[in-house]
Amino acid sequence: MFKASDVKELREKTGAGMLDCKKALEATEGDMEKAIDWLREKGIAKAAKKESRIAAEGLTDGASDGNVAVITEINCETDFVAQNEDFKKLVESVRLTLLHNDVHTMEEANQLTIEGGKETLEEAVINFTAKIGEKISFRRFERVVKEDGQTFGIYSHMGGKITALVVLDGVEDKEVARDIAMHVAAMNPVAIKRDDVPSEMVERESHIIKEQVMAEGKPEDIAEKMVVGRLNKFYKEICLEEQAFIKDSSLSVADYVKNHGGKIVSMIRFAVGEGIEKKQEDFASEVMSQIKNA
Repeated sequence: MFKASDVKELREKTGAGMLDCKKALEATEGDMEKAIDWLREKGIAKAAKKESRIAAEGLTDGASDGNVAVITEINCETDFVAQNEDFKKLVESVRLTLLHNDVHTMEEANQLTIEGGKETLEEAVINFTAKIGEKISFRRFERVVKEDGQTFGIYSHMGGKITALVVLDGVEDKEVARDIAMHVAAMNPVAIKRDDVPSEMVERESHIIKEQVMAEGKPEDIAEKMVVGRLNKFYKEICLEEQAFIKDSSLSVADYVKNHGGKIVSMIRFAVGEGIEKKQEDFASEVMSQIKNA
């Protein structure tokens, strides 16, 4: 039904003990997400915010030119290659290619002639893979067109491990826009405002909160009322406009932007390898295997 590695993964995601993780997986027939909820409902895991371990290496990147901006992610297998100057040049070439061509899908992007070269973007990635001896993957991009009177904010963190791109309306100061992009990179909001939060996420959180409150001995009618209050706190944690601004916690992000005469139009955040399962390396076993086969 589930493996020891599943118990280990659940423990890493929730911080719960091994025995509790085993019980949770048994109770949910090995379903990882339901097991996380089970632990939270029992009060064993405080939150399920810890994302799956980042798997792939590589770089995210962002840039703008006039009313157009792009944000990209290109992956490789090791951080050693991610820091390679030729890899960085490939990332830059992809970014410039997308900035200067009106494309919307990966299929369209891959058929573009890469900036400064004769091969297509797809061919450039394949050829670089052959050259470097490591799998290279152009994973995703977003191309954003803003209106006059709007401002781009772009911020890359940790040398390209995370990049955020925002659009503000009515704000001319590029530093203000960059500050908001920095906040998005750091705090990873789920949505700009409450109405944008996926309904299934709200329903799931409401259920968990209700179960937690009833486990404390509160009757169901009281639990229903407490859900509303705790959901407000939940929204303040995940909605960009309601988060405390990282440079001045006395202000919400919305208030900071409003104080500069504007409002938030859109946001995009790419983190290297998010959502990709990382290959587990066991170097000791690999060495022992080589010794046995020598």
